[in-house]
Amino acid sequence: MSAALADLFGRAKGFVSFRVDGLFRIADKPRMKATNNPSLAALLTLCASAFAAASTFMAKVVGSGTLGPALHPLQVSQGRFLFAFIAISSLAMVLRPKLTKPNLKLHVGRAFFGWGGVTLMFAAAVYIPLSDATAISFLNPVFAMVFAIAFLGERVGKWRWLAAAVSLCGAVILLRPGAESIQTGALFALGAAVVLGAEVILIKFLTKTDGPFQILLINNSIGIVIATCAAIPVWIWPSPAQWAGLAAVGLFMITAQAFFTNAVMRAEASFVAPFFYASLVFAALYDAAIFKVIPDLVSIIGALTVLTGAGLLAWRESVRKGM
Repeated sequence: MSAALADLFGRAKGFVSFRVDGLFRIADKPRMKATNNPSLAALLTLCASAFAAASTFMAKVVGSGTLGPALHPLQVSQGRFLFAFIAISSLAMVLRPKLTKPNLKLHVGRAFFGWGGVTLMFAAAVYIPLSDATAISFLNPVFAMVFAIAFLGERVGKWRWLAAAVSLCGAVILLRPGAESIQTGALFALGAAVVLGAEVILIKFLTKTDGPFQILLINNSIGIVIATCAAIPVWIWPSPAQWAGLAAVGLFMITAQAFFTNAVMRAEASFVAPFFYASLVFAALYDAAIFKVIPDLVSIIGALTVLTGAGLLAWRESVRKGM
């Protein structure tokens, strides 16, 4: 019996190690390539989109006073990095992956942009419908394209410029300019897209020398320091329900990243990317279920315009790479 249990435990441990190794591509042992499976990749991406939308939704819940006194976006962001750091560092202690010498300057810059983008996005979610904030956030590939021209010397053709113009038109619609001032929350979301677009450029540099797991580990390690320092002036002691909400923000985001990483191992990125736009649908459903916020005609038109531009950009990117 003991021999059988030992064999079963060994098999289970090997399975878990392989699954997590596949999730983050840890380079401390020979890796098995995941089987090409578009159907599973699509399902995993849908799961990623659901958890990503849930993370932002929970940020809205704890930031809007639903579970107690409203927490400042800076504190919500600190909670996101805290629990994400706990999760990823615990995983590191179990797996003990090999780490290479990191470029700390790039990691600090990436962590700063990531923290800034997340904080702005959480602030946006409090002030405007979650679907609007999510739709505007889909502009970050457009801004990443612009930054790539400036800092990476990339050449951009007319189709990609057209895609960018279409997406920006959708953002203008969602900003709702008119007799009243432009919504503050929409400006927060637009700022988040710009900052996260800049983060993408730094990630491109980091992926040349660092593995995904190392990038996640260092990012959350530096991010928790930045987020904690920024949150000190506004920090209040959360209620038990708010602690649970903050934990959900961080753990949902880490789970979304794991699902998405697993998805792109089973199909081309150009195939799975459109499925991630389902986060817009999940965001609208969460908002409607809890806050009774239903997207109006302006939200629908703006979101569809942004998605059209983003989809065109993804298509041209796949054509450019010959996928």
